[in-house]
Amino acid sequence: MKHYRADEIFSQVTVKPELETSHVLGFDMVNATTSEVVQALVAPGRRRVAFMNAHCMNVASRSEDYAHALHRSDLILPDGIGIEIASKVASAPLKENLNGTDLGPHLMRMAAEKGLRVYLLGGETGTAERAAQRLSMQFPDLQIAGTRDGFGGLVGAVEDINASGADILLVALGVPLQELWIDRHFKDLNVRLAMGVGALLDFWAGNVSRAPAFMREARMEWVWRLAMEPRRLAGRYLIGNVTFLARVAIAQMKQITLRDSAKRAMDFCLSLTALLLLAPVFLAITLAIRIESRGNPVFSQTRVGQNGRHFTIYKFRSMYADAEQRRKALEAQSDRAGVCFKAKDDPRITRIGRFLRRYSIDELPQIFNVLLGNMSIVGPRPGLPSEVAAYSDHAKKRLGTKPGLTGLWQVSGRADIGFDQMVEMDLAYARSRSAMLDIMIIGLTLRAVLTGRGAY
Repeated sequence: MKHYRADEIFSQVTVKPELETSHVLGFDMVNATTSEVVQALVAPGRRRVAFMNAHCMNVASRSEDYAHALHRSDLILPDGIGIEIASKVASAPLKENLNGTDLGPHLMRMAAEKGLRVYLLGGETGTAERAAQRLSMQFPDLQIAGTRDGFGGLVGAVEDINASGADILLVALGVPLQELWIDRHFKDLNVRLAMGVGALLDFWAGNVSRAPAFMREARMEWVWRLAMEPRRLAGRYLIGNVTFLARVAIAQMKQITLRDSAKRAMDFCLSLTALLLLAPVFLAITLAIRIESRGNPVFSQTRVGQNGRHFTIYKFRSMYADAEQRRKALEAQSDRAGVCFKAKDDPRITRIGRFLRRYSIDELPQIFNVLLGNMSIVGPRPGLPSEVAAYSDHAKKRLGTKPGLTGLWQVSGRADIGFDQMVEMDLAYARSRSAMLDIMIIGLTLRAVLTGRGAY
């Protein structure tokens, strides 16, 4: 395998990889898979790379120098649930969350395979060295060109990095210092890749532990980090997240029509408030589901939304992990007439799942869908693609309205209502919808949830 010498790399011009991007809140984010990104990062040429999360976006709004440094980066990688939400609200959904903690090991594995030398810069005294030791144990063929801390180690760092023959430079100085440092010194560096990686060296060194896998899968790692370092991260995650979501809301409001602005404003404000208030409840439910049965506590499924557009709906998992595979054998037991399957004594439902369904708690993650804009608080329930394929032309008219968390069907008996009657209710709502009707339905929803009528 050919090893690129520093003088060979330095002679190459900066090459911006040909990767798809999505424009989110004024920045072009890479819209690609981890594999595609890693291949682009180690390709011949020189490039500087930054990560973008909600905190970075907030800092960029206050620091013109940092914002310019980001725009001058060759790649901006989306990091975290905040950017994921913003991209979907902007109708530019991203393929993957490309956070450095998950992407880093893939990059190190590729560097080892290609014989590329890695330099670690940043962290408290000893952090970069411990990170290098652990990386060497995990990837025996990885060549560590050198390490340097992020305090006194910055003096003479450029000269030391160049002398080491490093190909890849990972800078962990925190936002925005790391991006500003790279932007200022990139022209003097002989590396082919310079990337700001935040707390990555702390994770590799063992200074900071990652959230359990199920919390990462549920996009709740920020809750874990807040619990681990409440004093340092309270402002960033509590105040910062609200600030970021407000910025997303303002950007979204500029894009929607006057006719829908009031309904969308109510949806956004209610969903944002609910998410902030219910965060501890979400965590408790996630733990309860995980304790009873294996699998991701949050269940995702493709549904059909307004005008037939497909989107991913989120629910707390109320069934065993193999429920979809077992559905075919149970369809003959459906208690509802029509195309929608519903069984009162469905054996696929877990014990905690029955409680969640009894009080419609399993639907709470759809607040994210409302925040993202592919659902509303009030509207028809979104159908499965297989169900929609069996709709009559008359039933397809219900697709003209954005689907909702609740609606006339839910407050009138839910699963006790037949499919044809549900369609008529949805069409009646579409003809008569108004802010006052939505408020009335939201009020009646509380009564329906408490009585549990038709919930199974």
